[in-house]
This record gives sequence, structure tokens and C-alpha cells, in this order.
Amino acid sequence: MMSARDRDARFGLRRSAVVLALLVIVAVHAASHRNASGGELWEPDLMIRIPRVGGVQVSPDGTRAACTVRRAVLEGDKSQYLTQIHLVDCATLARRQLTRGDTSCDEPQWSPDGQWLSFLSSRGGKRGVWLIRPDGGEAALLTDHGTDVSGYRWSPDGRSLAFIATEPLTADQEARQRRRDDARIAGEELRNARLYVVPVTDPPQPQRDARVLTPADRSVQVESGRAGKVAFDWSPDGKAIAFSHTVTASPDAFGSADISVVHLDDGRIEELVATAAAESAPLYSPDGGFVAFTSSDIPPSWAGSRRVRVISLADFSVRELADTQDGYGRYSDLIGWSADGASIYFCEAHGATLRIMELPLMGTPVAISTADGMSLSGVTMNARRTHFGWSWESFDHLNEAYVSPVGKFAPTVVSRMAEELRLPELGRSEMVRWKSTDGLEIEGVLTLPVGYRDGARVPLLVIVHGGPMGVFTRTFDGTAGPYPVAAFASRGYAMLRANVRGSSGYGRKFRYANYGDWGGGDYRDLISGVEHLIKSGIADPDRLGIMGWSYGGYITAWTITQTSRFRAASVGAGVTNLTSFTGTADIPGFLPDYFGDEHWNRDEPYRERSPIRHVRGVATPTLIQHGERDLRVPLSQGEELYNALKRQGCPTVMVIYPRSPHSIEEPRLLLDCMRRNLDWFATHLDQP
Repeated sequence: MMSARDRDARFGLRRSAVVLALLVIVAVHAASHRNASGGELWEPDLMIRIPRVGGVQVSPDGTRAACTVRRAVLEGDKSQYLTQIHLVDCATLARRQLTRGDTSCDEPQWSPDGQWLSFLSSRGGKRGVWLIRPDGGEAALLTDHGTDVSGYRWSPDGRSLAFIATEPLTADQEARQRRRDDARIAGEELRNARLYVVPVTDPPQPQRDARVLTPADRSVQVESGRAGKVAFDWSPDGKAIAFSHTVTASPDAFGSADISVVHLDDGRIEELVATAAAESAPLYSPDGGFVAFTSSDIPPSWAGSRRVRVISLADFSVRELADTQDGYGRYSDLIGWSADGASIYFCEAHGATLRIMELPLMGTPVAISTADGMSLSGVTMNARRTHFGWSWESFDHLNEAYVSPVGKFAPTVVSRMAEELRLPELGRSEMVRWKSTDGLEIEGVLTLPVGYRDGARVPLLVIVHGGPMGVFTRTFDGTAGPYPVAAFASRGYAMLRANVRGSSGYGRKFRYANYGDWGGGDYRDLISGVEHLIKSGIADPDRLGIMGWSYGGYITAWTITQTSRFRAASVGAGVTNLTSFTGTADIPGFLPDYFGDEHWNRDEPYRERSPIRHVRGVATPTLIQHGERDLRVPLSQGEELYNALKRQGCPTVMVIYPRSPHSIEEPRLLLDCMRRNLDWFATHLDQP
């Protein structure tokens, strides 16, 4: 296994420079916490305190990089994640922390001249854009909007800044709220996101009267979850903004996405691309003559098959570029144009690895990032298109911030989290492949226990990802999550994280292979993977467990209704009744897309593939975990399974996490979730 030191030497990375320090040094647990081989145990308390690097943004001149460091704060009554911005000199690797305080500062961006660093923070109440000099000083609020800013971007000349936010409540609406006279009509009072622009003054002054650029009858898209990415772009001359929009702010409206252009001189809006496909992510070419964008299949589908297209602003002709390996799926992301306008950079999942790719206007995609065993995230490109910034990680190497020139990929690490942590030994993770029952090859991640000896049979835990278009990639095993991989491995468990059919990273056909077949081929892929590890002499067939969140929770619930071979299960925010899920979730069109029709037209697949319909006689001890405020998979889905199992006498515990949406966002609640999963499987699997 390649060490972090060997890997850095391979890339010629500097080791003598001053590096990015931690906000807190994480101490290992007491020596009494030992695994079977005598080493120190990984504990949830340790995992939750490991900082995470992200938001890497390279300055326009390529000399400095801003990045964020996120850590859990658990002092006293506090239970929150706090993010602050750090600044690194790319030549010397000298660093310093730029923002401080009790409020997170994230989504950093450089002004085009490099004189300002902007970021988002709610330190003023609502989440707004703040400006600070890179050399230090006090930050100043720029956008004094009545609602949270969800994304923003500088104008090319640095004199303006455009941002996305919902329209503030009117005085009458606020008064109704105060009087408790605020009844809502379902589906009719969604507040659309709109595009605004404000001038940037020196010194910055709070801008209370931002100019609104888009009408209230459309919602500007925000590409959530991807640092610094928004679904709009300034023209190079700063006279127009291309933006993607949907008919409403509902997540179920993604298929209605079109692209329009707003002209800042007179506010005129014209449609640029409006077809039956979903068009998004517009990006102007360096000369302003073209706009690149992504376009879905017709009709759009949740599994996310798209093509990259380019439209000419001279004659509005559209060119479709070459297809990508994964069919530009759910984990694909446009980064930007090359400086010469001859190609477009994007990132995409290739199996368990996320890579930077180059897509020529005339030609096929080629890989830019080629590091074996590592997966990147949050790729950005600076204003002059000369440098990439991103974070990289692997199973045994926690994520670090990297930068590289665009023309010649030569990554340099600009953080050194690994060197400043004393961490216990990890179990060995590796990729494994097997044939499913119909001959389809399936890939997954096998993690062996710490100190594993070849030929030893050990208890096996199967972990199922969400989506179902998710994918297990080469992420750090010590990262905190509902299912703490490092902690399980240090306690003697092997784990299989299978990328079953329906996963991203393996091409369009594979990603759509579970359409109309939830609980069919995907379930058999998992079971065949378990059989493979039993035949390999690794898995103890009498000590099997299974767990998963969201769609992973669905497969877990489905599995315990189909077989009794698993001795314990953990269902996290799982879909258990396909019919009631469709009627209560915030994405009612999701399952009709996967099953090809509404349940009132064709009820059989909804009924036959619902775990709740097959729950009679289930005896597998089951832990259920669910967020109280989950709109994606409502709490009632977990309650249906809990009551059905409990009333039959099946050993069942349900834990409800207050304030939590579809994911657990508070550190102490996530700690509880991890500890309960460790205890649950220890209780039911530790005895042969």
C-alpha cells in the first residue's frame, strides 16, 4: 500500500515548506482502546473531529490559493460545523487563517484583479456576500438582502457582483406571520430564486436595494453541493448574464430547465435554449461568441444522462460534443473553457474515481488528472483560466487541497492535514469485482479489518449507497458518516461497499439498468458480492450485516424481507413504501420516472417492490434512523417499517433525529448515529 509520503514523492511535492496547520490537533484515544491486533481503535469521537478541506480557489495570477477548513465544534452546548477560510502562498506554501469567529465563512471567490476575496457568511444575520482584503483586515458586508444568498459570481471587470436569492417577504406577509395568519396553499407558495446584481464599492458598503434581473415566474437554478458552482455566467464583456431556470423552485421541476440571457443595459430577457430537454450550466467562451451547456435526454430523467452542447451566439446553431464515458451523469460537472476556446474541462466519475477531463470541441474526451487510487472533488478554475484548484483523497489519505497549472497537469499540495494528525491504523481498502447472477460485472470497495490475516473468515458488513445513482468513490475511510468505516474495520469487521447497477461511474447503460427493477438486479448484485467474498474465504457466512441510507435504506429494508441470512440491519432514512413515498416526498415525480408510470395507472411494481408489502415474518434485528424534518424521504417511511416490525415482535429500535433533514447535519447527532450503528452490529454479530 502506497504511503502518503511515497505518493507525495511521486508527484514531486514539497516537504520543506510551511504548510496549512489545523485549527485543532486531534489526539488519539487512550491506549486502553485497542483492536484485536493491539492497535488503537478508531472511535466516532475521533472521526467527527477530523477537519475537512474544500473550496479551493486559485487567485487570478496563480500565486495564492484560498481554501476552506471545516471542523466540528462540540464545546459546551455547541454542536455545529464551523468553516473558515485559509490563504496559502503557492510558491512557499506559507499559510494563514483569513477569517475567524463563531460563524462559518465559505464559498470563497477572488475578485478579477485579485484585490478582494469574497465569501458567504451569515455573521450579519442572513447569509450574504462579504468582502475582505487577502492581506487581512476586517470583512465588510456587501449584500444586505432580506433572504439568504445561495450563490454568486463576480462580473469580469470586478465592479459588480451577481447573486441568487429568493425574494424577501413583503410587509404584509411578515405581518401575517406575526399574527399567525399564515395558512399556506400546497404547491402554490414556493418562493422562486431570482438573480440580482449589486455594485462593488471601495470600501464596500451594504447594498440594500439590489437590482433584480429575473422575473418572479421562473426560478434561477443553483447547483447545490458543488463549491463555487452556480447555474449562471457573465459574458466576457460584462453586458449580459446567461442563466438556467426552472418553472418553480421545486426539486421536482428539474426537467423544465431552460437557458435565457438577461441584458444588463435594459433588463431585456431572451431565451437562448428552450427545448423538451433540461438545459443547464451555461458557460461563455473566452471570446463571448459561444455558450457551452449541458442538455438531458428527452424526456429528462432522474438518473441523469446528458450531453455537452455549444451554441453559437452569431447564428444560434448548436453543436453536440462527443459523448463522455459516463454519459455525463449525475456526478459530472462542467469546470470551464480552456483559454484558447478550443475545449471544455469537466469532471466525471470513472468507476470509483472522480477525474478532471478535457473535451475538445472537435474530438473525444481525454483524462487530465491521472493519479491512481485517488479521487478529486470541488474542481474550480481561476479567472484567467491558468490554474485548477481541488481537493484530493484516497482510502488511506485524508483529503488535501491541491493546485495545478491548466496547461500541464502538475499537482502541488497546499495543505498538510495528514502530517499534523496522529491517527490509528486503517484497514486495507481495495477494489474488487465479481459477476452478478446475469453475468453483469459489478465493482465494489472491500475494506478488510485492521491486521487482517489472509485466509481468516471475519464478519462482513454490506453498506449500500444512496441515489440510486450514487457511487462509492476512493474517499478517506476515516471520514465521519452514519456508517463509520474506519471504526468498523478497527473492530474486526470487513465491509463491502458495492456499486450495484444504477450507480454512476460505469456508463449510461449501467446507470439505467435498475429502471423498473428496484429490488431486482441491484439486490442480486449485492447478494452475489457477498457470495463472492464467502467463496474467497473472507466473509463468515454466519455473521453478516447490512446497512444503508436513503436508497441504501430501501435496499436494506428490501433485503431483510427477502432473506434471513443477515443477522442485523440498519435502515437510514429509507424508502419502505413506494406508493406512500411518492405521495409525500418533495419529489413526487421520482419513482414514476424509475417505474415508467404513476402508481394509480400501474400499481403492481409499486406494490411488489415495496419492502412494507413483504414485511410479514421478518425477524432480522433492525435499527431504524431517520431525520425528523426529512422532506426527501419523509419520517413516516421509517415509522411504517418500525411499526410493522415491532408489532410482529422483531427486535427493532427507531431513533429520530430532531431538526435533521435528509442528512444529519449536527455533529452530536451524527456521533449518536455512528455510535448506535457500532453498538447495534456489535450486539448482534460479535458472537459467532
